[in-house]
Amino acid sequence: MTTRVLDYFSTLVAEDDSLPLTEAALAIAQDAYPDLDLQATLAEIDELALRVRRRVPEGADVRERIAILTHCFFREFGFAANLNDYYDPDNSYLNAVLKRRRGIPISLAVLYLELAGQLGLPVQGVAFPGHFLLRATLPDGDAMLDPTTGRTLSESDMVEMLEPYVAKAGDSVARALRMLLEPATRREIVARMLRNLKSIYVQTERWQRLLAIQQRLVILLPYSVEEVRDRGFAYARLDYLRPALEDLEQYLDERPDADDAEVVESQLQELRQRTLDNEQG
Repeated sequence: MTTRVLDYFSTLVAEDDSLPLTEAALAIAQDAYPDLDLQATLAEIDELALRVRRRVPEGADVRERIAILTHCFFREFGFAANLNDYYDPDNSYLNAVLKRRRGIPISLAVLYLELAGQLGLPVQGVAFPGHFLLRATLPDGDAMLDPTTGRTLSESDMVEMLEPYVAKAGDSVARALRMLLEPATRREIVARMLRNLKSIYVQTERWQRLLAIQQRLVILLPYSVEEVRDRGFAYARLDYLRPALEDLEQYLDERPDADDAEVVESQLQELRQRTLDNEQG
């Protein structure tokens, strides 16, 4: 990955208040698509927003405008979940989602949020466990939308979705639900997209792609030394010994009592020996 690409991403995510969600999310795709024309892709999204705007009658209220956007997004444009290959990395790359009209909840939500924003609609993302959601603010209360179908979710729907992630069912699920429906920040959304890709690339052992994701996570979350640690592990997988040593040493310097300190120290000892062997060989 070129320094230029990472510098561009760094500029995009430097400030919370001005972080452009769609552009930052799209920039992630430069790892897999180095020739990606970001401005052309953003213009495609703008064209979709224009098509929706033309459908909105003058004087339409918020509920009506959201209904029109939802109809266009899922029925006319044909966006949906990629149920046939849910763990395809392309489901997280917005250029591919735009082209194929298939994605996962969070990538579909980012596109929906962009269109909603251009139409001046009060819609936010919600980092719900296992399934990213949309939260539309209406005059009579908030509505929770499934970004893969546009369906409005009831509280019982969400309690059922949450149960696998909560130790005890019943009231504890309902209490947890209220806390989990707070809007996600744009930085949190980009981080979740990156971590979805991180999980895929760890499982498929695509270490170069994993390193690219870790580079971005370290930039996006500069106070997360755990992401520095994981970048060190990615470097080690690729035999980039010096940067691996630097990252893992930094982690132990800042987290000497971490639960995984022994594991990290063992990896460091191995890396130091390999480095010494290379220098002597």
